[in-house]
Amino acid sequence: MRARAGSGIATKWIVLLCFASFIVGTLFTNRMWQGPDSSGGIADEVLIEAQRKLESNGEPCDSKPKPVNGDQKDILSEVSKTHMAIRTLDKTISSLEMELAAARAAQATSVNGSPILDKPVGEVTEGRQKAFVVIGINTAFSSRKRRDSVRETWMPQGDKLKQLEQEKGIVIRFVIGHSATPGGILDRAIEAEDAQHNDFLRLEHVEGYHELSAKTKIYFSTAVSKWDADFYVKVDDDVHVNLGMLGTTLARHRSKPRVYIGCMKSGPVLAQKGVKYHEPEFWKFGEEGNKYFRHATGQIYAISKDLATYISINQPILHRYANEDVSLGSWFIGLDVEHIDDRSMCCGTPPDCEWKAQAGNVCVASFDWACSGICKSVERIKDVHQRCGEGEGAVWSASF
Repeated sequence: MRARAGSGIATKWIVLLCFASFIVGTLFTNRMWQGPDSSGGIADEVLIEAQRKLESNGEPCDSKPKPVNGDQKDILSEVSKTHMAIRTLDKTISSLEMELAAARAAQATSVNGSPILDKPVGEVTEGRQKAFVVIGINTAFSSRKRRDSVRETWMPQGDKLKQLEQEKGIVIRFVIGHSATPGGILDRAIEAEDAQHNDFLRLEHVEGYHELSAKTKIYFSTAVSKWDADFYVKVDDDVHVNLGMLGTTLARHRSKPRVYIGCMKSGPVLAQKGVKYHEPEFWKFGEEGNKYFRHATGQIYAISKDLATYISINQPILHRYANEDVSLGSWFIGLDVEHIDDRSMCCGTPPDCEWKAQAGNVCVASFDWACSGICKSVERIKDVHQRCGEGEGAVWSASF
């Protein structure tokens, strides 16, 4: 019994000592916490401020969100509407900026309340001739025979060429720059040929196979500065074109502000050096084996006025890839542009275009994919014209 009593007393003292130690420790800790002066750490200030807010609110921390009252709901709704309005304005501003840029570049102003765009074809306003379409035939110094074969087939000559411009608004020019030695034998030969036919558009550009992307930019910029056209076309000098069908096709898209018309494709990005159409910047298109974005094949394509003006304005900063058709497609990929895939612009040579013509589906353009143009075009383009041509009167009777 004594042992039990002693044990009981010892247990009570132990409990009392533990409790006393706890009280002393708490007082000591609180004093240490409040000890630092006002220059204490930022963490102390944050903790004190948080404690003060909790005490003033008199509410415990709760992870659940508080219910939103009516006023807050109205505010959130207004914020959402504002974001939607901003997005809409961004799109509208982007569109207006492009239109404004086009207007500035063209120096288009209203005359007697009537817009310049309504002026008849052939009329000269602000130093530029109004036209329906400008067709630039890409050519080189060594391509005299190709040019002559085009003149003998689908491209009118002399007075008929002028008449086509005045009556139908179709301007056609061979497009070429200058040689590396200005005034040399190559430039003099082109000048003599132009004096004979008066069908060249000379560019401030040094000719070269690897400079086709630069030539394309300069062509559109130069054409926009000379002609106020609804459309601008680029075509190679080894492609057959039916002008009446081309005009009819373009006229269907006349009311659209930004159109890019051609045979759209998406070929492989060739990373291997030494192969034709090698792309040195293949790494920009992702992993090896990827394809290009959609773009029109380079033999022939058309773009509307706003896009040609966009190229003219932004020419210095438009990036050039190895291939000209890829470069053009890249300039439009981030814009609000309608890509129109028109397969009548890439018919094959006979019998393909011939069968289509017999079925009433006259082609806009014909060439051989294997040759990126009509194979041996100088010898064969007359045959293509005879079998697949729309007839000389088609362009004159067509309505644009």
